[in-house]
Amino acid sequence: MADYLLFTCEHGGSGVPLRYRRFFDGLHQVLRTHRGYDLGALHMARDLSAPFDAPVVATTVTRLVVDLNRSVGHPDLHGESVRRASREERDRIVAEHYQPYRVKVENLIRSAITRGRRVIHVASHSFVPELNGKIRTADVGLLYDPGRVGERRSCARWKAALHEALPQLRVRRNYPYRGKDDGFFPFLRSRFRPSAYVGIELEINQAIVVGAPRGWAELRLAIIGVRWGHS
Repeated sequence: MADYLLFTCEHGGSGVPLRYRRFFDGLHQVLRTHRGYDLGALHMARDLSAPFDAPVVATTVTRLVVDLNRSVGHPDLHGESVRRASREERDRIVAEHYQPYRVKVENLIRSAITRGRRVIHVASHSFVPELNGKIRTADVGLLYDPGRVGERRSCARWKAALHEALPQLRVRRNYPYRGKDDGFFPFLRSRFRPSAYVGIELEINQAIVVGAPRGWAELRLAIIGVRWGHS
């Protein structure tokens, strides 16, 4: 039976629900930066899903309201202005925006596995080319858990395929973050066995997103061309 492909984007936009706009007075410029969302990530997720007619689960609510890729209790679950809100209000945000998203993704995965299909889940993210004075030395990052054979082999193959398509592309594994860092994927791995669930986070350097349109288009085509379902 064919693999079940699922694409997600946890930081797809910089929107602020009307109820919470008072927390962002004077912060509109911040919302449009990498602190507010992952530039290009939603575009990539939708492009990836289209050839496979695969589902995309995404949000356009800014991570500064609530970061869907953090665990409840993590200090960066909310942006600084929201962290000053009452516990009741923060709990409401989690109930309205965080839990429904996570439950939807988890239910899609569980349903596919119950039907006997292996799930390949790719989350689309992006990163700034420089952070805290440090230059990031990659164009594409593939984040995974090295202890899960399916993820390790998939990322090795995807890296090789991208190098073949675009030899100049700098592709690194578990960079600029580690695949086992706090986030949605460690939670999902704790729910689903390695043979049934392969979770990869795709990280794109935003210098490509805002660079020459041809380079951004070439990268998307190269990534779409990867044979996701065979590891």
